Amino acid sequence: MLRPRIIPCLLVHKGGLVKTTRFAESKYVGDPLNAVRIFNEKQVDELIVADIDATVLGREPDYTMIANLASECRMPLCYAGGVKTVEQIDRIIALGVEKVALGYAAVQTPSLITDAAHRVGRQSIVVVMDVKKSGLLRRNEVFTHNGKRATGLNPAEFARRVEELGAGEILVNSIDQDGAMKGYDYALIDQVRDAVSLPISALGGAGTMGDLRDLVQRYGVIGAGAGSLFVFKGKYRAVLIQYPNPTEKDALFSDLV
Repeated sequence: MLRPRIIPCLLVHKGGLVKTTRFAESKYVGDPLNAVRIFNEKQVDELIVADIDATVLGREPDYTMIANLASECRMPLCYAGGVKTVEQIDRIIALGVEKVALGYAAVQTPSLITDAAHRVGRQSIVVVMDVKKSGLLRRNEVFTHNGKRATGLNPAEFARRVEELGAGEILVNSIDQDGAMKGYDYALIDQVRDAVSLPISALGGAGTMGDLRDLVQRYGVIGAGAGSLFVFKGKYRAVLIQYPNPTEKDALFSDLV
């Protein structure tokens, strides 16, 4: 039976764990490996690790880092960053990673989605859509390269295309809401959700456990992703890794239908 998932998203920059605001103003928050160990103890549903340097610098994924994280991780792990070939995906999956996320590669080489799905199974292929409002009409548009490069792609149309190509899941990430901790962009999520039948995870904007609850209340089976919520505490954003324990999580969703 499919259930909603609560998913921390960890951003790796220059080997360290950081958190951004609207894809800028990165703040160092710790060591990725230590964070994985803490999340293990907290019985996290799933974990996303994104190397935000790899695509921008045009380099391959850091396989040593991935291997170290995967060997420690006791929950399903999704890796994103710098992936451009089926061979790279094969290598990452072989290291013990359950899912590989494609962002720029899905835009630049859409056939990679199909090839990868055939090789490792579509359930292991996630397409990440980093989206922000652009232009005079402030319409949602897919961006790559940490929100710096516009693609001209409409999120709903792109979502339909990647579903046809064989993606197993879509992660829709609001750049405008990133780090703001003021709630998810429901209009954006609706736009993508209405376009496809694939499993969807949402990221960008969660500031309280109530935001996670509201997301699941609205959509039912969905991945509730968050970054700042799980690494900051209080109005001064002190660094503290946190996650609801099983009892708290059950209570959070106890009355959901």
